[in-house]
Amino acid sequence: MRRISSWSVIPPLLAILAILVIWQLATTLFNIRDWILPSPVQIIQEGMEIYPRLWAHSLSTIQIALGGFAIGVSVGLALAILLHLMPRAKQSIYPLMILSQNVPIIALAPLLVLWFGFGTLPKILIITLVCFFPVAVSLIDGFRQTNPTLLNYMQMIGASRRQIFFKLEWPSALPYFFSGLKISATYSVMGAVIAEWLGAQEGLGVFMTVASSAFRTDQVFVAIFVIMAISLILFGFIMLLEKWLVPWDTDRKGADDDDE
Repeated sequence: MRRISSWSVIPPLLAILAILVIWQLATTLFNIRDWILPSPVQIIQEGMEIYPRLWAHSLSTIQIALGGFAIGVSVGLALAILLHLMPRAKQSIYPLMILSQNVPIIALAPLLVLWFGFGTLPKILIITLVCFFPVAVSLIDGFRQTNPTLLNYMQMIGASRRQIFFKLEWPSALPYFFSGLKISATYSVMGAVIAEWLGAQEGLGVFMTVASSAFRTDQVFVAIFVIMAISLILFGFIMLLEKWLVPWDTDRKGADDDDE
């Protein structure tokens, strides 16, 4: 199994460091006001000062994001398998799935609040709506990429539909499933923040709304960096899970990268 070399993380770290240095120099040289664009040093100092308060908001966002993510992935998984096993249903439901993603969440969210109140349910629904689609579409594409030669062979030797699904189609589609899972993980945090903007007692969305109204740009940037960190942690966890559960695909990707 190809392992991630410690040297592979150095280029992106150097790029991030360069951006922060340029940012710091720009705010100092051009004397940019703090409420317009605070410097990285100021953002770090502010983050350390408000850490206890920020942790409570972050914990609330993580809880609702993980809850919505789990439900969204379950819905996407069930829908993809159903549409794969029922091609006629796919012809009628698949276009509706695509149309559902053309509805702006920012416009739909107030309606969900109007229908279901300011509790947890509308927030979970918003996150579910943004999470199910990448999983469902990726998995359907994965099923479609099943090796036709192997499929014909299994049909020729009399394999049942269940055997074909679990021994060929599902393993073939697993890498695509994890691709959708990684997209959904990042979307779940974004969806949680959008849901909190519309009405909540706590959470990073509430924190950002209050900070913006008080022109505390430094606190807004602190919240943005926390959201990025949560998304990266979720993404990294799913990558590790993929390496463990789908080792044949990570080996293939590693070989492809080495060829390049």
